[in-house]
Amino acid sequence: MSYATAALATYANMLGTLDHIVTKAGTHEKGEALLQARLAEDMFPLATQIRFTLDQVVTALNRLGNAGAASDDSDITTFAEAHARITAARELVANTDPATWPASGDMVEFTLPNGMTFAMQAHEYCRDWATAQFYFHLMAAYAILRAEGVALGKIDYVGYMMRYMKQPNPA
Repeated sequence: MSYATAALATYANMLGTLDHIVTKAGTHEKGEALLQARLAEDMFPLATQIRFTLDQVVTALNRLGNAGAASDDSDITTFAEAHARITAARELVANTDPATWPASGDMVEFTLPNGMTFAMQAHEYCRDWATAQFYFHLMAAYAILRAEGVALGKIDYVGYMMRYMKQPNPA
């Protein structure tokens, strides 16, 4: 399996997770006030963590798959808006052809807003930067919701694994 195929499958699975936890958050008694919740004062709130999670996907697809998709840097203000943006990211992933990604050893170079520049092979960018950043912001969103009392457990995080579950043998 190519790094591109693996990355796209990972994004598809975990964007489903993000959609699921946002759905559970939307039914919580605190409602959309949760969008401003944060783990620590120096961390971004839930709404920004969701936006950053999605932006990691869009940025990776632009850098590796030449998706030409625009990032949405506006604030997420409702769970309905969060769902719409998640849906758009999921569609972008579903419509990305892994064959259009650069060869594993091709170089990817990028500069962060703070001026730091990185250069690495495409598979390294995917593994060491894009996937790590994606999971960081997704886990921050999950942790915020757990800290705020949303009933989430591990199955909510890896619910896609249920398709692989074998039925127990009858006794």
